[in-house]
Amino acid sequence: MDEEYDVIVLGTGLKECILSGLLSVDGFKVLHMDKNDYYGGESSSLTLTQLWKRFRGSDQPPEELGVSREYNVDMIPKFMMANGTLVRVLIHTNVTKYLHFKAVDGSFVYNKGKIYKVPATDVEALKSPLMGLFEKRRARKFFIFVQDFEEGDPKTHEGMNLNTITARELIAKYELEDDTIDFIGHALALQISDSYLDQPAMEFVMRMKLYAESLARFQSGSPYIYPLYGLGELPQAFARLSAVYGGTYMLNKPQCKVEFDADGKAIGVTSEGETAKCKKVVCDPSYLPDKVQKVGKVARAICIMSHPIPDTNDSHSAQVILPQKQLGRNSDMYLFCCSYAHNVAPKGKFIAFVSAEAETDNPEAELKPGVDLLGPVDEIFYETYDRYVPSNDNDADHCFISTSYDATTHFESTVKDVLAMYTKITGKVLDLSVDLSAASAGAGAEE
Repeated sequence: MDEEYDVIVLGTGLKECILSGLLSVDGFKVLHMDKNDYYGGESSSLTLTQLWKRFRGSDQPPEELGVSREYNVDMIPKFMMANGTLVRVLIHTNVTKYLHFKAVDGSFVYNKGKIYKVPATDVEALKSPLMGLFEKRRARKFFIFVQDFEEGDPKTHEGMNLNTITARELIAKYELEDDTIDFIGHALALQISDSYLDQPAMEFVMRMKLYAESLARFQSGSPYIYPLYGLGELPQAFARLSAVYGGTYMLNKPQCKVEFDADGKAIGVTSEGETAKCKKVVCDPSYLPDKVQKVGKVARAICIMSHPIPDTNDSHSAQVILPQKQLGRNSDMYLFCCSYAHNVAPKGKFIAFVSAEAETDNPEAELKPGVDLLGPVDEIFYETYDRYVPSNDNDADHCFISTSYDATTHFESTVKDVLAMYTKITGKVLDLSVDLSAASAGAGAEE
């Protein structure tokens, strides 16, 4: 192990694996280590026995739940936007050849106690029971503006500069009601708070366009895709990619200790008495706990069920977003459901997650509005985990630490962090102008 590397990556969580893959493709000499004997870190995928061990302390799940190895329960479940940044990264690195995607059946939003399909186009707006007749017409006009909007074509801007007017000012021109703004902002543009309303409208409109374009991509009921066998496949796919480009992977390396020189710069990592030298260290918060700060925590419920989420058109895979205002909260709540259709559970079984940024110390009570929407569950596990962000100075210590995963059930915020880290490590912006059709073989074939 006494070699010198450009970068040592600690932890095989999704973010670390993507970065390891990107850096390897760029020609960096990468050593990737994990203190665990399995891939994935916080974002690992568990069998039923592993799930039982983690939450119940024994490894004897009830027989009626089926065969343990037929379960692939993702600990950080997140859907991917079909035309989103993560899919672009997967195509850019050619990782798509290791993965098979399948479109997600449904995308829903919670409004006034009920679940509704998220209307994403002018046609869907006119059909949606979410809005009254006059509101449908106003929403349709707004959707047409968004669909036709091209950043480089002033004729589509209707005299507005979206880089200077706020999202709130843009929406005011269409006189949309609060409930409509709620579902458009949180379930379509995937904003996690209402602060976007006072930011320039450009990002808001581009996020809506991304949703609509992703929805059109596979003609399914949602803009999302998900790998067969779950997200556990992703870290392994990036591990393979890194190996192809000469990266070295080592699992089960206990006490990975980052070594620093007299100036406080990272110079290597020691494990089991051996030190590998490096110029930079990339890791998750658990490897450098004194260089991160806690900023919150996520509460979640993991459920095994024998049916889809009620009122989601029998969707075998679905996301339901519960906007904060609907629940009187400061942040949104998310439902995620996947099933045997994506090979994450035995036939007839469904895995559902309810997650939210914790605003109390009682996850059972806090998540109840989401859990109540699931109907009867066979098993339910509750947990909370702390959320950390780096507090170090990259330039001073050459350590690049990922932020913890948030409560969202889609990948948009996760990939943002990865791309920002990539730029800090390499000094350049990742070029993601790729041919999106390269990812359709898996997804299209599995429709």
